[in-house]
Amino acid sequence: MTNALELNVPEGVPFINFSRELDFPVSQVFHAYADPELIVQWLGPRGMQMEVDHYDFHTGGSYRYIHTGPDGVPYAFSGIFHSVKEDESAIQTFEFSGYPDVVSIEFMTVEQLDGDRTRISVHAVYPSMEARDGMAASGMEGGVAEGFERLDELLAQLQEGSLQGEGAP
Repeated sequence: MTNALELNVPEGVPFINFSRELDFPVSQVFHAYADPELIVQWLGPRGMQMEVDHYDFHTGGSYRYIHTGPDGVPYAFSGIFHSVKEDESAIQTFEFSGYPDVVSIEFMTVEQLDGDRTRISVHAVYPSMEARDGMAASGMEGGVAEGFERLDELLAQLQEGSLQGEGAP
């Protein structure tokens, strides 16, 4: 089942909020966020190759990864994980190398729903309305939606046991 991405860009404040329900347990969803071997398989839009420079999903850790499109153009992203509470939440900074000095802070919560389902909710705060509007206009919604679709597919494969290796929870 594909669940719809709910994205909200509220008037007059530098925020973007989004949430998505997944038909998998919290522990599996959180593991897919935490494991760099899994995150390269789902994070971001289809058609992008992802290379992880480093990805330390724990309080005080940091990350840097690069998405490369079919045209060969690289897009680098980096940040710091300020707080990670397993199966509950993560607070991180997010910076796109194409717009240096524009850092957002993202608050992600992971909520257990009935039927062994999960809701991911993210509240992103930008340093200015201009930065927020630029992110909203960047194609972010499509990329986030495709990433969640890819996460659904990956978790289904893991649940069926069709993927092998360290990445399986």
